[in-house]
Amino acid sequence: MIATSKRLEGIGEYYFSQKLREIDELNKQGKEIINLGIGSPDLPPHPDVIKVLQDESSKANVHAYQSYKGSPVLRKAFADWYQTWYNVILNPDTEILPLIGSKEGIMHICMTYLNDGDEVLVPNPGYPTYRSAVKLAGGVCVDYDLKEANNYFPDFAELEQRDLSKVKLMWVNYPHMPTGQLATPEMYKPLIAFAKKHGILICHDNPYSFILNEHPMSLLSLDGAKDVVLELNSLSKSQNMAGWRVGVLCAARERIDEVLRFKSNMDSGMFLPLQLAAAKALGLGKDWYDSVNAIYRVRRAKIYELLDLLGCTYSKHQVGMFLWAKIPSGYTDGYVLSDEVLYKANVFITPGGIFGTAGNGYIRVSLCGSIEKFEEAINRVKKVKESADVQ
Repeated sequence: MIATSKRLEGIGEYYFSQKLREIDELNKQGKEIINLGIGSPDLPPHPDVIKVLQDESSKANVHAYQSYKGSPVLRKAFADWYQTWYNVILNPDTEILPLIGSKEGIMHICMTYLNDGDEVLVPNPGYPTYRSAVKLAGGVCVDYDLKEANNYFPDFAELEQRDLSKVKLMWVNYPHMPTGQLATPEMYKPLIAFAKKHGILICHDNPYSFILNEHPMSLLSLDGAKDVVLELNSLSKSQNMAGWRVGVLCAARERIDEVLRFKSNMDSGMFLPLQLAAAKALGLGKDWYDSVNAIYRVRRAKIYELLDLLGCTYSKHQVGMFLWAKIPSGYTDGYVLSDEVLYKANVFITPGGIFGTAGNGYIRVSLCGSIEKFEEAINRVKKVKESADVQ
């Protein structure tokens, strides 16, 4: 028997990977599951972006290996994007590293900085990949709870009471997934001060800043942030390019050089036409973001209807492409409600517990789907409830 490596101990298959297989089996049984769980944009990129990909792909000289640091065209486009929308000045030659999706950047950062036993502050609730990447790199996850009563911001007073001597990194994500909470400068300032005081690198994951949000913000926009912050960003949500796998790491030159030492051993660069098309996407104007958000606003109103039907409570001040909602009394956790809706109404919604123990009393619903799809989900849940009332 060939055993798997010890680094895989305690690392399960990604929840959505497992759940999608179950949904596939239910569909084979004729269930026709409506999937409202995953944040994969169903809208296409801008037509001009697709045209660049088509035109560039037809050229004979674009199919070779590419630079590990990415095309200068794409790095310049990212720099312009950050200056235009975030008011952040970045050197495209030294402070920007394109990635094959920002998810790989999470792993790159952990592998670059963590030794066995190093501790990492991980948000609870938070994106599950932070936790798995830390563990795979040999680090130790240390939860910091994000509570609704504190607007899902870190409790710095509580953190200061801890032994932070082994903490090397802190994962932060605003607008926050899964809760949809926006950050504020008033929250970011003590975060930077906290990191400097304790010698911690802040890893800020920022893919949701354009969705249903009129004021995109980067942690790097605050004074002194480059001293302690690495920021990941992505075109997956803002440009409807999730399957294209285009992301970026922005940080001080020293941090970029350090991460590049690991990344350059993991891949051989990104297909050049993809990079050039991504550069086109980054140059789109406000009308693009307005058009995308107009669609999400209509969808969000429909999901409000679904959540009301389920008896959930929620804030209408969330941003991003999900809605986070507290389950009604009578359910022990979000898994119970999720399974009930899946097996009785053939609608899948995400249990909040997959994002950490602090999410057990919640569910998350994706805005990635047509109005017709949402209306059908509402009708299915209504029928189940009406049937239960009759009985």
